Amino acid sequence: MKLGSLSIVLHAHLPFVRHSDYPEYLEEDWLFEAITETYVPLIMAFDELADSGTFFRITMSLTPPLCEMLADRLLQERYTAYLHRLRELTEKEVRRTSGMPEQDVALMYREHFSRVLHTYENKYGKKLLDAFKKFQEMGSLEIIGSSATHALLPFVENEECRKAQIRAGCENYRKHFGRNPNGFWLPECAYTYNIDSHLRHEGVRWFILDTHGVLHANPRPKYGIFSPIITPDGVVVFGRDRETSKQVWSAIEGYPGDPMYREFYRDLGYDAEYEYIHPYLHSDGIRRGVGIKYHRITGRVALGDKQLYNPAAARERVASHASNFLFNRQHQLRYWNSLLEKQAHIVAPYDAELFGHWWFEGPDFLKYVFKKMHYDHDEIAPVTPSEYITNNQHMQLCQPNPSSWGDGGYFEVWANSSNDWIYQHLHMAERRMIDLARSNRHADGIFERALNQAARELFLAQSSDWAFIMTTGTHVPYAHKRFKDHIHRFNALYEQLTSGRIDEGHLVWTESLDNLFPELDFRVFI
Repeated sequence: MKLGSLSIVLHAHLPFVRHSDYPEYLEEDWLFEAITETYVPLIMAFDELADSGTFFRITMSLTPPLCEMLADRLLQERYTAYLHRLRELTEKEVRRTSGMPEQDVALMYREHFSRVLHTYENKYGKKLLDAFKKFQEMGSLEIIGSSATHALLPFVENEECRKAQIRAGCENYRKHFGRNPNGFWLPECAYTYNIDSHLRHEGVRWFILDTHGVLHANPRPKYGIFSPIITPDGVVVFGRDRETSKQVWSAIEGYPGDPMYREFYRDLGYDAEYEYIHPYLHSDGIRRGVGIKYHRITGRVALGDKQLYNPAAARERVASHASNFLFNRQHQLRYWNSLLEKQAHIVAPYDAELFGHWWFEGPDFLKYVFKKMHYDHDEIAPVTPSEYITNNQHMQLCQPNPSSWGDGGYFEVWANSSNDWIYQHLHMAERRMIDLARSNRHADGIFERALNQAARELFLAQSSDWAFIMTTGTHVPYAHKRFKDHIHRFNALYEQLTSGRIDEGHLVWTESLDNLFPELDFRVFI
């Protein structure tokens, strides 16, 4: 007999980083690392589950900037070259470590990167979106949409601009996946009043909030976060389960901090002799991580005292943690069922990059969770949120509370002394874009191209990633540069459009730099 159901939701997102004017760019490695360590390993895990006949249900957001990068031919070619270099380095590592304790780890990397290369290049022809789409058509994966460029929607000043972010995001989803999104990932799970009405207008059925966004709803939900609520606009809201999140997410209390797992911060790019590793660095010659890491977490010791990673021991530990995860969910469901007098539903959302990039063993953890649910734990039903809605029609009507899943639960991460200066520029650009769209709705030719590019530049400036990076203190100069570049390009186009004189050379240059959303029509701002 089923105790209840579980929805695992992975949020896959990266800011749009594509620098066609440079042969290499450090921040493009964000995408390449995520493909190598998260997206392809997840696809390989899904393939293994499907090929073995294992029943699984999982949900993923693939944001429009990520989709555009995964489908971009220039980035595909650059990533292929990146992966071949990495595969070449693992061959050298196997030879270098012959007869050394590190040999087993080097062999593991050679096999792993060979599988990644085969999956990416041969099996799916560099088209990872087709791979995810295949699992959606099988019914095992639900892909959900998101806003155009991961804008923090409560901080978008104008309702027309919020609508534009949502509408353009849904249009991009339809372009890549050939259907409407049932679910929608609110960037940073950030919600404020009226956003759900825009989602309903685009046909979206549900979204996710952090725990307090649901628990503080009006009226208070009878079943807490263990049953979704429905807003006055008719959109279903699921609440994140904190207990499940902490168990998987926390590096201190959760599984990823286990001493047997691979250490993220110690990398061959820093450990190897410089002349040996130099060919695998960028042309500036600065040391950086290359993705080959020989050590395990070990414990609270200095990086230099980390012990050698043992792949076999890590696999045993991740299987044990998958069993523990399901054991805890069983007891959690029994406890809440006794209080609620109905079957509880657990929603467990995570950043997708946790699985593989930060927690190397993460994709195997998910694979084992689904295998154990299929073969050993028949009391828990894996479902997507859309399936849950289909099978459970009666929900409490509540008004959700403004909230986010950022530190502190509200919006301070994106509005503090390190980044609050950006909003006066964003709000001015938003007002200008709306004026341009309204006064030029019948534009065509080069004026229409300039208006579409102005919309792209505003969207890119609105990305929540820039404010987040400024708060965390990592890559801050890059975040400053990207935000200022997009605002300057928008303002230049605005001046040309209002003067009635378009500099076609400048427009072509801007279009080549920021080429996402070729389907974009500036009239989404009307």
